[in-house]
Amino acid sequence: MKKCVGLVLVMVLLSSMLLVGCGPEAPAEGEEGAKKKAVLLVSGTLGDKSFFDSANEGMKVIEKDLGWETKVIEMGTDPSKWEPTLTDVSGEDYDLIICGTFQMQEKIEEVAPKFPDKKYIVFDVSVDYDKADYSNVYSILYRQNEGSYLAGALAAMVTTSDMPKANEEKIIGFLGGMNIPVINDFLVGYIEGAKSVEPDIKVAVSYVEDFSNPAKAKEMCLAQYDMGADIGFNVAGGSGLGQLDAAKEKDCYAIGVDSDQAMLFKESDPEKAELILTSMLKRIDNSLVRAVQLYEEGNLEFGKVEVLGLADDAVGLAKNEFYEKNVPQEMRDKIDEIAEKIKSGEVTVSSAFEMDDAAMEELRSSVRP
Repeated sequence: MKKCVGLVLVMVLLSSMLLVGCGPEAPAEGEEGAKKKAVLLVSGTLGDKSFFDSANEGMKVIEKDLGWETKVIEMGTDPSKWEPTLTDVSGEDYDLIICGTFQMQEKIEEVAPKFPDKKYIVFDVSVDYDKADYSNVYSILYRQNEGSYLAGALAAMVTTSDMPKANEEKIIGFLGGMNIPVINDFLVGYIEGAKSVEPDIKVAVSYVEDFSNPAKAKEMCLAQYDMGADIGFNVAGGSGLGQLDAAKEKDCYAIGVDSDQAMLFKESDPEKAELILTSMLKRIDNSLVRAVQLYEEGNLEFGKVEVLGLADDAVGLAKNEFYEKNVPQEMRDKIDEIAEKIKSGEVTVSSAFEMDDAAMEELRSSVRP
């Protein structure tokens, strides 16, 4: 009888051990055997065929090729919702919390110190590391001025060529989302690249002051084309789609931004796609994949900002079928030559981040039509 009681007690004890998790432990979140988790917070919505869509493509690669569990949260255009969403997500079990644009800087600076055990990646902006302890934040900035130098050089070649839609005026267009340093960094590179090809070039510059107003952007770009621009460059997020609409209406050339915009319209609007000679790619996707790979290797340096450019494949021109077909070989060879000079340091591109308002206005005035 005593033996039976003893056997029952042993069985009960073993059952209890299993229930409380004794024995082999299940892998914890983020440990070997369990998928790591990353979330992207979009301070707006997807579908801009530009900046945020590029970030989303990066998340797809992180999930498919690196095996992470990913989630993308569109926070909408109401800024009052962004910090609460960031705070809520910080309380969850994500290994990496990713967000970007200058609009999120203050939010990250406010929330990140409250969650010191969480890891944050911010792109296209940097937190102020002198302000507080941001040892859990890795910031990515881009040398968009380098890629835009190539866009400007191409635009100048086109407007001074005998290409079918080029006119006699030496005028090119630029559409900015807002008059802020990161957008002006594109403009500085664009102007310098254009002037390297044609010193007397004129650049029509317009700012929408809104990243999601394509109707207003279209009107501005129609005016640019009407004044003689035969090619324009949009750096305005969702608003930039209005420039592409204007290019189609006026049958003029365009240069897209961030994503490969010609290929995005290849099926839905082939007539528009034919007019987009290339896009200045700000490879948010590549930079996020690179960051996650470094994180996996234990080499992602939190607590600092990194600046990525042409040499890092973080910016550059899209070389798709439309570029190959519509841009003459001589121009393409010249663009490749200029790119190599930038990578080697033979050509140094100025930056809006190193210019005050007066210097920026002087530059714009020097090329005003």
